[in-house]
Amino acid sequence: MSDQKTHFGFSTVDEREKAGKVAEVFHSVAKNYDIMNDVMSGGLHRVWKHFTINTARLKKGGKVLDIAGGTGDLSRGWAKRVGKEGEVWLTDINSSMLTVGRDRLLNEGLILPVSLADAEKLPFPDNYFDLVSVAFGLRNMTHKDAALKEMHRVLKPGGTLLVLEFSKVYKPLEGVYDLYSFKLLPVMGKLIAKDADSYQYLAESIRMHPDQETLKQMMHDAGFDSVDYHNMSAGIVALHKGVKY
Repeated sequence: MSDQKTHFGFSTVDEREKAGKVAEVFHSVAKNYDIMNDVMSGGLHRVWKHFTINTARLKKGGKVLDIAGGTGDLSRGWAKRVGKEGEVWLTDINSSMLTVGRDRLLNEGLILPVSLADAEKLPFPDNYFDLVSVAFGLRNMTHKDAALKEMHRVLKPGGTLLVLEFSKVYKPLEGVYDLYSFKLLPVMGKLIAKDADSYQYLAESIRMHPDQETLKQMMHDAGFDSVDYHNMSAGIVALHKGVKY
């Protein structure tokens, strides 16, 4: 066992155990992931992702890396933006999520390259992509600083990183948000996905994720410039943007 500890939700675990525990969560929820996203957010996750896609300065023929791409929502949007001459990679560290995403895109007639990839050790060359995106995946990574540095490495100079993630909700809403997250969310997980524990973890992982200003500084520390963020839905989520110069 390693002496290094990290958090898994509100629990403290050995660093080498976290990846496996997170994997168990997403193996469990993969088949019902889209349904639960719609139920949990009231469909707002689609608005957040749509805003993210429309925010990007992306040209036809561009190269995009979608990290922790899950069921492929962003990859689909990026593929439309870059066109047939472009290149969009759908990646995820979880094989169940990646399979669901790949099959879903194939069913829509969209064939994209996919890779089972660890964001902390990306299997791509330096200075390759015009855009890197990660939506609702950064908070599950053990070494977020290492993952951000890898994202910086694979971006071309002038390339952009977009991080869409749950964040710090505005203070007047904290009480209601906590009630929803820790009382209602696990119940919905049990009823819809037959898995209350995984959704309890998801609620806890949101609370343990760095707030807006902390993540902004982490992106600066990873080498990004012009880092800024945009709050959505009263800070429930935030879109962070950084540029590699």
